Amino acid sequence: MVFSSIPFLYYFLPAVILCYFAVSWVVEMLFKLVSGNGQLAHKASIFTKNLILLVFSLAFYGWGEPRYLFLMIGTILMFWGCGIAMGKAKSKGWKKVWLIISVVISLGLLAVFKYCDFFIENVNALTGLSISLLKIALPVGISFYTFQALSYVIDVYRGNVEVQKNPIYFGAYVALFPQLIAGPIVRYIDVARELNDRVHTWENAKLGLRRFIIGLAKKIIIADSFAALIAIFRDSGEPSVLFYWMYAFAFLFNIYFDFSAYSDMAIGLGKVLGFNFIENFNYPYMSKSVAEFWRRWHMSLGSWFRDYVYIPLGGNRVGKWRWLFNTCVVWFLTGMWHGASWNFILWGLLYAVCLIFEKWVPSYKKVPGAIRHFITVMLVTLGFVLFNGEDMAQVGSDFACLFGFGKLPLISTETIYYLTSFAVLFILGIVGCTPLVKNTAVRLSQSKGMGVVVAALEGIVLILLLLICTGFLVDGSFSPFLYFRF
Repeated sequence: MVFSSIPFLYYFLPAVILCYFAVSWVVEMLFKLVSGNGQLAHKASIFTKNLILLVFSLAFYGWGEPRYLFLMIGTILMFWGCGIAMGKAKSKGWKKVWLIISVVISLGLLAVFKYCDFFIENVNALTGLSISLLKIALPVGISFYTFQALSYVIDVYRGNVEVQKNPIYFGAYVALFPQLIAGPIVRYIDVARELNDRVHTWENAKLGLRRFIIGLAKKIIIADSFAALIAIFRDSGEPSVLFYWMYAFAFLFNIYFDFSAYSDMAIGLGKVLGFNFIENFNYPYMSKSVAEFWRRWHMSLGSWFRDYVYIPLGGNRVGKWRWLFNTCVVWFLTGMWHGASWNFILWGLLYAVCLIFEKWVPSYKKVPGAIRHFITVMLVTLGFVLFNGEDMAQVGSDFACLFGFGKLPLISTETIYYLTSFAVLFILGIVGCTPLVKNTAVRLSQSKGMGVVVAALEGIVLILLLLICTGFLVDGSFSPFLYFRF
């Protein structure tokens, strides 16, 4: 099940919201009536909400991955049990034992489900052997929920959070359906308080629904339109150098609007349910350096690797060569996290090289900001061409054609047709990657004469967007989010 689908929007989500608020309210009233203890009644309400979230989250996951539902449940119980064991451990040594056990098991699961065939393929290529591939299907979202659960046991070991003794609460955290499949990666420390006691307000619900509908529109109207152009490009019988550059920029916009849309929808749903998830994007294509880009892009993943890999390795508080090693390790792992393929590894190492250059060549900062912005966007664009290749052969072909080495014409009749057909979409993509629309809306809402008008129009626009998206979904085909495959 995906957010951008009729079953989710009009069946699953209304059922969740109705049960979440109505059933928990009934339970709270009954406890208050029977016990006369308001605090106990409130705790019963929170427990009911977490239980409902866990049940619906498992149903959400099981809808598309029924065979891996037990893997999800087993992961929850394993990490919860390791946390309990760490809490009862009487020495730091035993805590470390349980930490190592949880890390080995979780990384072992990733190795089996995500990387095993990749390793076998490379062993076969290097040795000439013919070891059979396992061909195990990748469980959707395993990279995301594994990293979330790992953050919990690491923070328990460090003493940053208390052990969660209630398996229902911990299960609700790991399986929480708004961000289960494609993030943001929510760390336990960020939602520990809200798991135990959260506040619901109409204002937060309104902001959450607005954020959700905007994300839905970004996905269906913009991201999926760029995806259609990419499909047309791959099926083209009349490619050209310019068409390859159209593809490169189409994917640049496609992956941003697709992934940021999921984050918008997850954050919006979180607000409706009483959670405040961290932001995952901050207009990354406005960056003037690769370092800035990664402070703005997939921020939850970047901060995870910073806090649990980079800083424990010594970060930048070490010698130059050790820092170089730390940087390469982090970006190698970042590439590997995205997928078991050499293009992902090279994509990660590309950013390591760029970051090393920016650090070791301080004069680069003196280059005018507009030029640095252009260079950054071009590097990110070419990086995504590498990222999106099905294999290294296709990557090599794509790069050759981009730079005129593919024996293609510079332009073709088909290219001109699609360039004019999708020109408005590209303009919309460019504007949507900047804070222009948001800043304009904020200024209008804060002005004395326009505030009321903007507030009234906002509701109408959101309803229209929901109706348009529904029309696309009724008329269109299944379109999962890009990051489902990671």
